[in-house]
Amino acid sequence: MKKCRITVMRRTEYKDLMEKYENPIEHACEFRIGEVFIANGWQKPDGFCNSAWDSISPFVMVLSHGGENFYDGWMKNKKSAMISCNDGFRPVSFYIEALDEGADI
Repeated sequence: MKKCRITVMRRTEYKDLMEKYENPIEHACEFRIGEVFIANGWQKPDGFCNSAWDSISPFVMVLSHGGENFYDGWMKNKKSAMISCNDGFRPVSFYIEALDEGADI
């Protein structure tokens, strides 16, 4: 099993949807563009948002186990994926890539 690097690539906020549908919440998302996390195999990195992990963990699991080439050539690097979290108000896009380094298990 391999480690995977998860890089925060983009954050978006749909303020019109937030104002219309969301109850105000504090600290909804703390990710910063360029922030990097390392998944040891497919274990959730410390400090990673649980909801975002639910969205990306299937891809991390496949990549950490040597899978590649999602959707028949979708990504230029076939050992990677670009996945967004499922927050409809402020989605975050993550670039996930398998590393050559083995997981510490």
